Amino acid sequence: MKHNRKPIKNYPTLVIHSTDNSFGFGYRINNNIESDKFFIKKFDNDLCNNLIVEFNKFISKENLQKVNKISVSIGPANFNASRLIVVLARTISQQINCPLDSFSSFEIMAKRIASKNHIFTNKQSFWIYKKLKRKGFIAGKYEIGNDEGDKVNLVIREIVIPKVLKELERKEPFFEADYKDKEDLTELLDLSNKNLLNANINSWKKILPLYPISPIN
Repeated sequence: MKHNRKPIKNYPTLVIHSTDNSFGFGYRINNNIESDKFFIKKFDNDLCNNLIVEFNKFISKENLQKVNKISVSIGPANFNASRLIVVLARTISQQINCPLDSFSSFEIMAKRIASKNHIFTNKQSFWIYKKLKRKGFIAGKYEIGNDEGDKVNLVIREIVIPKVLKELERKEPFFEADYKDKEDLTELLDLSNKNLLNANINSWKKILPLYPISPIN
């Protein structure tokens, strides 16, 4: 089911993202990066209440009603933050009857990590990992999916959703997760707009935070 609530030629996109120690919002109109608006803040002692307060400051009720698409990062990142931003995104999506989709935090940073490490060959794969406080890792696998050597229009596919691994097998390149607030919000806006027609108005029901281990880890 395609989303036809508002004219496709005039579509504001809203994204919500969190890292290990911050959260942020992004807003773009008509897929025009010059219209990008961002808010980024480090966690404080009352994330639950402050998330709502800062969101209400970031976007007016009038502009929120115009949003055609919402995308949210689902982790792996700070568990409580991932849970809270997913709840916020689901609630807004349901209330304004707007499609919602999601991307893992590693998928959002994968293009930036691939470019930084000069991984451009079609079908070449690599892993992104985050070391756990105890033993093991959370890691996801990503693959280049564009024309040979095309560094400009780099396309990344997530082929293994981030999961717990006891060890990192060095058969393929591994890179440590590197959260960048503004860069990741910008990429999330790009991914959201590319995926605009693939979400339906009931898609919020399927969006859940991604955290392969219990919060105590």
